[in-house]
Amino acid sequence: MSASSAAPASASAPVRDVFGTLPDGRQVDRWTFTDATGVTAAVLTYGAVIQSLTVPGPAGGARPPANVVLGYDNLADYVAGSYYFGCAVGRYANRIAGGRFRLDEREYTLPVNDPGRPNALHGGPDGFHRRIWQARPLAEAGRAGVELSLVSEDGDQGYPGRLEAGVRYMLADGALHIDYQAVTQAPTVVNLTNHSFFNLSGEGSGTIDEHVLTLAASAYLPVDENLIPLASALPVDGTPFDFTAGAALGARLDDPHPQLQGARGYDHCYVLDGGRTGEPRPIGTLADPASGRAMQLLTTEPGIQLYTANALPADVVGNSGRNYGPRAAVALETQHFPDSPNRPDYPSTVLLPGQTYRSTTVLRFTHLR
Repeated sequence: MSASSAAPASASAPVRDVFGTLPDGRQVDRWTFTDATGVTAAVLTYGAVIQSLTVPGPAGGARPPANVVLGYDNLADYVAGSYYFGCAVGRYANRIAGGRFRLDEREYTLPVNDPGRPNALHGGPDGFHRRIWQARPLAEAGRAGVELSLVSEDGDQGYPGRLEAGVRYMLADGALHIDYQAVTQAPTVVNLTNHSFFNLSGEGSGTIDEHVLTLAASAYLPVDENLIPLASALPVDGTPFDFTAGAALGARLDDPHPQLQGARGYDHCYVLDGGRTGEPRPIGTLADPASGRAMQLLTTEPGIQLYTANALPADVVGNSGRNYGPRAAVALETQHFPDSPNRPDYPSTVLLPGQTYRSTTVLRFTHLR
């Protein structure tokens, strides 16, 4: 694969504009920045949302740049929507069964907000995706981005401990670096991720059936009817969950495997080979033969949630003015495992005072030709 085709000679300093105003009068800003390869990101202070991520086409100009993430062109749709387009998810990404967990011999009760299922989902109805984050621009030689921060008070959405969280989005050399940090004043659980939906042909351009996914994951977590992991991981070998050698997503989505039928597609966490690491390592690639774009994934996390937009309605209209619908994109959410606070055999998500939670994911854009 070749590097992203060159565009500007240097990164541009982040530019702020007003994206909208919430009903209570609070202003939401948008920060836009570009790296030296021409990749451009727009990030909102509402939900730390990646509103757009524009990637050049292959060298030679046969295809123009395209925004490869789903999103809205107005604040009202983000406030009314429930699809987590591009947001920072916290305090706990994914599902916690029954909206309950125990920590230090005390049980904590969380809001149950998973439609049709008795789970706490993505940090609760007023999770980090609904908050105004404080932002400051970042600009270095060849790099540009924005750093966002917020404070989640003790008891916020049922979680213990006052948590100070931050996320940094930085573009450099055709790659988006996403770095999370958090500290707490009391023992708590933390699992942060970004919930962007990707279509490398451009948002609103159709389905991701022909996108080829490769994952360094020899096992996945099967789920019950509430999409909570069952007892233990299963090998992907010989199943439609095997992406170790790469496969088109659409070739597997209609497979009669009961796990796919129950979730109406992929909504499963993969156990990444090698476990959690101190530095991000390559764990997979998403490639789109139609556009010639590809995205390499690197992360420090032990798992990745693969979600093929199974429940996305066809009447959702995005940035492009075109409708989305099921399979309009794929989410690749690097994270710890679902329901980890109730699973002592899973990698721990407990954060203690004096410790610093850190997580890094890198999305590196390349071209197939």
